[in-house]
Amino acid sequence: MKISTMVVAAMLASAAAPALAQAPARFSDFRYVGHAMESARPGPGEYRNPILSGYYPDPSVTRVGNDYYLVLSSFAHYPGLPIFHSKDLVHWTQIANAIDRPSQLDFTGMRTSQAVFAPDISYHAGTYYIVNTCVGCRGNFVITAKDPRGPWSDPIWLPFEGIDPSITWEGDRAYIVNNRAPDEPPRYDGHRAIWIQEYDWRAGKMVGPSTQLINGGVDIARKPVWIEGPHIFRKDGWYYLTAAEGGTSVNHSQVVFRSKELRGPYLPFAGNPILTQRDLDPKRPDPVTSTGHATLVQTQKGDWWATFLGVRPYADDFYNTGRETFLLPVTWADGWPMILPHGTPVPLVGKAPNLPTQAAPALPTSGDFRYVDNFAGNRLSMQWVGIRTPKTPFYKVERGALVITRGAPLGDLQQVPGFVGRRQQHANADISVTVRYTPVKDGDRAGLAAVQSDQNHLFFGLTRRAGTRTLALYTTIKGAEQLVASTPLPGTAPVTLTLVLRGGKIRFDYRAGSGLKTLKYDVDGRFLSTHEAGGFVGTIIGPMAVTR
Repeated sequence: MKISTMVVAAMLASAAAPALAQAPARFSDFRYVGHAMESARPGPGEYRNPILSGYYPDPSVTRVGNDYYLVLSSFAHYPGLPIFHSKDLVHWTQIANAIDRPSQLDFTGMRTSQAVFAPDISYHAGTYYIVNTCVGCRGNFVITAKDPRGPWSDPIWLPFEGIDPSITWEGDRAYIVNNRAPDEPPRYDGHRAIWIQEYDWRAGKMVGPSTQLINGGVDIARKPVWIEGPHIFRKDGWYYLTAAEGGTSVNHSQVVFRSKELRGPYLPFAGNPILTQRDLDPKRPDPVTSTGHATLVQTQKGDWWATFLGVRPYADDFYNTGRETFLLPVTWADGWPMILPHGTPVPLVGKAPNLPTQAAPALPTSGDFRYVDNFAGNRLSMQWVGIRTPKTPFYKVERGALVITRGAPLGDLQQVPGFVGRRQQHANADISVTVRYTPVKDGDRAGLAAVQSDQNHLFFGLTRRAGTRTLALYTTIKGAEQLVASTPLPGTAPVTLTLVLRGGKIRFDYRAGSGLKTLKYDVDGRFLSTHEAGGFVGTIIGPMAVTR
């Protein structure tokens, strides 16, 4: 059989032609609508708890004149250490992420619940200070800024072990107080201590002796666990040391000690704890649980308030939203502070602080709210976070779209996944995005991901299976991926994907052309809860693209 010269040339040209290039995934029109499970409605002069909904734990607050600044834990999410500003302690606007350059911290190899824990923010002589711990990095560090909006410095690393440092200012001298190992062999699991040491803020180094202030907790005979998150402040000739005790789950609490001298001895309050919910019926309506890790602040009017973390389970101890930030007034009696009397549930509505009323922020942080991100400009807004520190860019923002240009999968701790997301801030939420993507290799995918950790997450979007563009839902639980549902979706048309979250149940809707359809109803979403996934973070939801 003879083959024509033209046919041979065509065959050779075809063999030499490169494989069809993979066009990057383009995402547009990200929408969030969130509703709380409880029906709390603040009236005139009232505010609603939590003041920061969703994964905003370990709040540290400071006042500078008439301004309040709040910094929070972010663990291995990047950018990290979100900073908020308020004039009235109720309405908060994010103004920065203190960790926003890859040169500051490297989270490579870290799980989502490692890295930056429990920051503390303070101000002295024209400079803002954040002292913090990077678990899995080099330990404790200080960063500084002349403006809380940044830029924040690279870390000054500190030589002591432990976690949860905070700075106490005594005139022109600084002292760092933190959780460390006790000055004896630990008597039980969770036996820790609180220490203090002077910090030379001009030289950026620790000086002088370290002094143990608290051994174990309020009463070491009762084996208190995880005394942590300490803060010291001075009032009426006394030094007050407040700290969390009992671990970050349902036994969490806040306790207080006082002393006439900075280095002690500190005596515990007979009425401890000054905040806890562990003594309440877990079946009560609209529970707030796991409360603790408080910071006390005095207003310019002389009143005292406390920010602290808590959680709102949708059932039993299940919550996907992570630990949230709450606000309560502090009352004083006989020289001791009290945040919440024993046996009292955290109120979801309270009388607002006696401060000038501030307008609601453009992007609400409390109550029921919605927003749309149209990816305007050439960068993501500061509320977007990824996982681990990117050494090179993996996305760009252009022409009203987020374009993920390279995508590593979740689960490989040495890589940065092709994922950015925003916090799930309500148990009941509808979250959607439109994706334009045509995979050219089996296994490539682009769509919406809901990520609690590298081991527990889901993907809902476009992939290619057996050569066909397919809409698929995958869940990954403890690192094991499972295909839950799929349907062929040939062609190249854009698809709008929607997660409908209702407590522990998730529905997966999509629109390709006209007509809304559902791929899967009532998927059990409890694997995205802290109870099931472990760790200290909340669920992050947003676009993801993976190139195999």
